[in-house]
Amino acid sequence: MTGVKTNERPGIRAVLKNSGVSAYKAREVLDLIRGKDYQRASEILEYCDREVATVIGKVLHSAAANAFHNDGIEAEELFVSACYADEGTTLKRWRPRARGRATRIRKRTCHVTVIVSRMPDEELNRRRARVAAEQADRRARRVAGARRQGRASAAAKAGTSEAPAVDEQVLGIVAAGDTGEATDLDAAVEHALAGSEDEQAESDDTVGDEDEQAESDDDAAGDEETSD
Repeated sequence: MTGVKTNERPGIRAVLKNSGVSAYKAREVLDLIRGKDYQRASEILEYCDREVATVIGKVLHSAAANAFHNDGIEAEELFVSACYADEGTTLKRWRPRARGRATRIRKRTCHVTVIVSRMPDEELNRRRARVAAEQADRRARRVAGARRQGRASAAAKAGTSEAPAVDEQVLGIVAAGDTGEATDLDAAVEHALAGSEDEQAESDDTVGDEDEQAESDDDAAGDEETSD
């Protein structure tokens, strides 16, 4: 059974005709981005050492722009479904050699085609859930770090060495709770911080009661000595 023809493959495409590079060199770079999502493919082309990677990167961006303007598909939802390089016209030049001879120089060209398609809904949902979880984790760590720094500075000013334990409670929210909604995470973080402040206030009240009891005992002892 005959497969799908090259010019009939589904997806949004961008084509560069008569690029001044051989098809062999272009195919080596195209093999790196085939099947990758748009963001990952852009990063690979940006840090690739091959000169043709810059040209292929422009074709990739053009395909993503065509998908957005023609079909309204965001670049974050695209992946490279197909990419290939066909041989173009070969320019023939001549180089003078010894004894009146000449050697042929072949200047190869190629036609670069990049086809992008929208990712399946299941893959998009997994990616969005992963991004939401990473953002929630970073938010929790940022809140815990700020809280830890504030308590450390307060302990340093008070001359104590009490280690804060709120950061462990905040970081445990990500593993124990649902991080799908950012508002729920923020509420959970505030609840954990409020609970820690209540415990600290109770401990301070207990210490204050003990100090008052000690002062009253000292006053009573002083009154007994005075009466004697």
